[in-house]
Amino acid sequence: MDVMDRFSMKGKASVVTGAAQGLGKAMAEALASAGSDIVIAEINTDLAAETAREIAKNYGVKAEAVKCDVTSPEDNQKVVEHTAAVFGKIDVMINNAGIVKHIPAEDVKPEEWLAVININLNGVFFGAQAAGRAMIKQGYGNIINTSSMSGLVVNTPQPQASYNASKAGVIQLTKSLACEWAPYNIRVNAICPGYMQTDMTKKFFEDGGEWVDKWMAMSPMKRPGTPDELQGAVLYLASDASTFTTGTAIPIDGAYTCW
Repeated sequence: MDVMDRFSMKGKASVVTGAAQGLGKAMAEALASAGSDIVIAEINTDLAAETAREIAKNYGVKAEAVKCDVTSPEDNQKVVEHTAAVFGKIDVMINNAGIVKHIPAEDVKPEEWLAVININLNGVFFGAQAAGRAMIKQGYGNIINTSSMSGLVVNTPQPQASYNASKAGVIQLTKSLACEWAPYNIRVNAICPGYMQTDMTKKFFEDGGEWVDKWMAMSPMKRPGTPDELQGAVLYLASDASTFTTGTAIPIDGAYTCW
């Protein structure tokens, strides 16, 4: 097989949570550009449907939007069942949905802590669990979890203990599932993005300020990343180019975590 052929996703079906916009959309586009059919699992169904239509038109694949609250085990199960019903299988599950709250630890209310943990960590587990059950039955599969460089370092100066804890949990969860499910031919990996400039954060980075100045001073590349700069790593992990890669967490952070 030609090396480049190993990156092909033709004939595969991939689910991406939180993919209506931003980083998740870029991930879905990367897989679609390589030939994968796409299911966008989103709580914002209107925007998800619009993104699905756009992906189908631009890449000539099938793309669907399915409503999913990632904190609900039942919703995650329905997404996996829908994917299997429509496409006959689920090749790739990307658990990407996430939120952040910048609140000093001493001021965090229980409901604020739980909101972050429920989406960022519990949601990843429920999505992986639902996909894992189906993949065990079919005898193969590939799961990618979105962690963050915040799972590797403590960000400064913003206070975000709940986010950091949740993303560190995703890394250990990824390693645990990779070891448990390796006998079933299921690979589980994570990506750890650094500070990223999306459509939603572009003005924030352009305006600058104390936080941005601090972040860029601490970054060897002196700039934020862009969603397209995640695409190569996601395609590598999702495709047959990485068949011996599992249980890893790849920083995509402009060397931020090296200092």
